[in-house]
Amino acid sequence: MHLLYTDETNLEERKGDFFVYAGLVVDGARAKTLAHDVESVRLAAKVDRSFKLKFNPGPENLSHQEFLALKQSIIDLSVAHSCHLLAYVVLHDVATDPNTARLNGINTICAHFDWLLNRKKDAGLVLIDRFSDPNVDAHVVEKMAVGLKGMPFSSEMKLDNIVGVHYSAVGQSHFSSVLDIVIGSLRFSINAFTRNETNNLPTAKKLLGLIKPLFFREEGKGAVAEIGFCYRPKEIRIENYKSKYQALKAFLVENGIETAQAV
Repeated sequence: MHLLYTDETNLEERKGDFFVYAGLVVDGARAKTLAHDVESVRLAAKVDRSFKLKFNPGPENLSHQEFLALKQSIIDLSVAHSCHLLAYVVLHDVATDPNTARLNGINTICAHFDWLLNRKKDAGLVLIDRFSDPNVDAHVVEKMAVGLKGMPFSSEMKLDNIVGVHYSAVGQSHFSSVLDIVIGSLRFSINAFTRNETNNLPTAKKLLGLIKPLFFREEGKGAVAEIGFCYRPKEIRIENYKSKYQALKAFLVENGIETAQAV
């Protein structure tokens, strides 16, 4: 059994920013050890048991540098335990609205998780970070009752390898904390580039170096598979927007993350 914990970041609608929806895949055979290792790192850093560990803000008892070291330790653990990162990005200028982008992100990441499970010949559970949207409950139920609807490649597609779609939240599992730190690192890095925050670019490059082993690659291939990192929509017709996608793709390549999807 594999677990997929999902969440969004960059939800605020801002021109030039990329909305990101992503999921962290945890092998069930490694889940207990990873959870215990994360707990050990928290204890060593004297993080209060009730503290909800996220990318930001950090625990009050840690200095800025100590918190950075803690987050790096968490990312290192996810790499050591062979977790996979599946990411979906869409430019806010192109997206209908943030809530629709999030629902579309859930669809895409669930589809990609299903395809990853097919490669691994295994079943999986999806755990979606809870959020407020009147459409979300029906959307989640639809994943199990029908699968995916209205996708570009099919009117309906059953998610044969996914046996459950449920809600989760930071504090209910160490894996939610790991995911938040990982996708927070991705968000920080992308924003540093797209917003031309030159002071943050050295940190962005370091963070991308830490998380790049997590992106799913097909066996024997160096580029990150489309199910590991996808740009949406698949076809961008307005040249000004297309150039922003191409620039992001080039920035990722500069930092050792070659994405296979053409833009």
